[in-house]
Amino acid sequence: MEKNIKSKIVHILLWIMLIVLVLSIFLPFYWMIISGFKENKDLYSNSFGLPTVWKVENYATAWRVGVGRFIGNSVFVTLVSTILTLALSAACAFGLSRFKFRGREVLFMVILAGLLLAPQVALVPLYRILSTMGIYNTYLAMIVPYVAFRIPFTVFLIRAYLLDFPKDIEEAAIIDGCSTFRIFLSITLPVSKPVLASASLLAVMSFWNEFMMAMVFTSDNSIRTIPLGLATLKGTLSTDWGALIAGLVIAAIPVIILFVAFQKQFVRGMTAGGVKG
Repeated sequence: MEKNIKSKIVHILLWIMLIVLVLSIFLPFYWMIISGFKENKDLYSNSFGLPTVWKVENYATAWRVGVGRFIGNSVFVTLVSTILTLALSAACAFGLSRFKFRGREVLFMVILAGLLLAPQVALVPLYRILSTMGIYNTYLAMIVPYVAFRIPFTVFLIRAYLLDFPKDIEEAAIIDGCSTFRIFLSITLPVSKPVLASASLLAVMSFWNEFMMAMVFTSDNSIRTIPLGLATLKGTLSTDWGALIAGLVIAAIPVIILFVAFQKQFVRGMTAGGVKG
């Protein structure tokens, strides 16, 4: 009898915790979405209530003053950075997990050492390197550091997944005469879809929300990404908070859609890739 009572209490507490967690996530989104339709006076007098007048033009205003351009820049930078990160990391993880060579563990530790380097520490050297290369204030000034700082974790994640995956199919392909490159493209990459999806989502969220390097390595407003672009719009829309919040909603929509669409692959990849190191 006591066990049943304890079990019920635990279930009740778990439900309370889940409800609190859901509310803590839902309420900010609710506030942001309804605030994007409000006038300034409604934001101060009726913060969590529905708008007195639904001001749909806030979204048109946000798009017109630059959110559309910033979204386009973010899509381009994020897409290119993610593709490069996955391509380089998958090839590196394949080599580290499938081939035995002298210094393999040392090389892996050197790659992992990149996780210990904070981007803030590298800002000044990177600024000088990018300026010397002549790519400062270009898309490459964001793409190159993004990829470099993302590769260590992505290699670690994909390598862990490949180490835990049986090699029987690859060995059979070698017997049939397949080259290493063909095995990588036709066998390893297809079976690694779950972890690649997880790595992609994590990379996209990281690149999409990155602010510091985009601010330091660019100065032209026309190539700025959405986080930095919204910060610059604060001055332009200083008297129109509804339009500014509408811009925040527009910026959040692509990542939310992507995460909802690939949430199953994300969970599968994270659980599979974290089993073995």
